[in-house]
Amino acid sequence: MTKRLTEVAKKAGVSEATVSRVLNGRDGVSEATRTAVLTALDVLGYERPTKLRGERARLVGLVLPELQNPIFPALAEVVTGTLAQRGYTPALCARTIGGVSEMDYVEMLLDHQVSGVIFAGGSYALADAKHDHYRRLTDRGLPVVLVNAGVDELGFPRVSTDDAVAVEQAYGHLRSLGHERIGMVLGPEGHVPSRRKLDAMIRAAGWDEGDAECVERSSFSMEGARVAATKLVERGVTGIICASDVLALGTIRAARRLGRSVPADVSVVGFDDSAFMTCTDPPLTTVRQPIETMGQAAVDLLVTQIEGAGVLHDELLFEPELVVRGSTAPAPGR
Repeated sequence: MTKRLTEVAKKAGVSEATVSRVLNGRDGVSEATRTAVLTALDVLGYERPTKLRGERARLVGLVLPELQNPIFPALAEVVTGTLAQRGYTPALCARTIGGVSEMDYVEMLLDHQVSGVIFAGGSYALADAKHDHYRRLTDRGLPVVLVNAGVDELGFPRVSTDDAVAVEQAYGHLRSLGHERIGMVLGPEGHVPSRRKLDAMIRAAGWDEGDAECVERSSFSMEGARVAATKLVERGVTGIICASDVLALGTIRAARRLGRSVPADVSVVGFDDSAFMTCTDPPLTTVRQPIETMGQAAVDLLVTQIEGAGVLHDELLFEPELVVRGSTAPAPGR
């Protein structure tokens, strides 16, 4: 007990006597101090006294699918920093293969009486995935914000990059370079952002059913992209638009293994503009997601819900930006 008081007092920046007063429900402690002590208790993993468990902490969960893709640490940096500025303590939950699942993280966050949760890249974006754990959050009335498109029936506020604009920019760039045979490497069939990108490509390129051979699906890994892109290059595609930078790097690897040069023989466009894309060989042409603006908007939406100011159910769309580097060039023969 003494050790717990000492650790919580140090974390909250108050005396052990103050911590004791809060835990015993005594008067004479300001609301700000009381909140700081309860948040410290939650962050350190200590169980709240029974009479305090019904109150939510100023703790906000950020659930990510991974940390290997640089775009997710970049988002985490923005979200955690913005939450701290607003007086909330972020709890970062990153899923791992064979480790803690998104569903498990939701249960853990509920046990810690979090004030709200921000999800990025979760199973909400997969139409055929299980969504029961999201409905648990709805049933609890817990504020939630999703980053990038999810299935419509969940009804959570969403902050998304405009996938249609992203594809229009990428496709227009490749067409301006003379590419006529343009393909796509997308995420799984039920992945909502990939579905939106494909719909935009169908509109921009005027594709019909016969153009299905210009699209290949992949998991969001370099290995999966290499398999998918190999098929496109073998079919004579000279320009490839990818649903992420990781997929784009796998596509470049596929082209090279087939003896093609990037960008002389095959031009590749990524999506995200994650860290180090200026350092790849060649530097990657990509469509930049406005991660800083989107992360701040996600926090704003969540805090608005937490403070009881209402819920914006509309999806906020943010315009991306094409960043032209060395992985695209005029089509062969131009």
